[in-house]
Amino acid sequence: MMVAEFTAGGARARLYELGARRVLVTGTGPLGCVPAELALHSQNGECAAELMRDVNLFNPQLVDMVRGLNRAIGANVFVTANTYRMNFDYLSNPQKYGFTNVQVACCGQGPYNGIGLCTAASNVCADREGFAFWDAFHPTERANRIIVGQFMHGDTDYMHPMNLSTILA
Repeated sequence: MMVAEFTAGGARARLYELGARRVLVTGTGPLGCVPAELALHSQNGECAAELMRDVNLFNPQLVDMVRGLNRAIGANVFVTANTYRMNFDYLSNPQKYGFTNVQVACCGQGPYNGIGLCTAASNVCADREGFAFWDAFHPTERANRIIVGQFMHGDTDYMHPMNLSTILA
């Protein structure tokens, strides 16, 4: 693959030359589903289709590039994290994960609390445990714990070629 060949001679190969033996490379999450994008592009709470298409094009290419780079090096130095799936699991099935709201940010302004920063003038939710997003872009602590659990123990659908528990063992 052309991207892997180009990258193998670039910065990532340089990391290996400098002694890096495990590098975690994260894809991008479901950007079209964050409250900021819902506030700008959604009428009925649906994710922004164009951003979701972009994410679905980018992430597989990133994984292919990392696989090619690992093949060129001859070792599994670079590990990819499927952050799209990690996030989308609880966004698509919030009840399973105990969330009551996966569209509105806990802290913000405007539609979906997705406009502006979290400030003293913001709307703030009464119980952040039920929310997947803290602000217009970032997951709550509870959502981050789910994501970290997949980093640590997720199978190859989430972490490739291995999870962090395997690396640490």
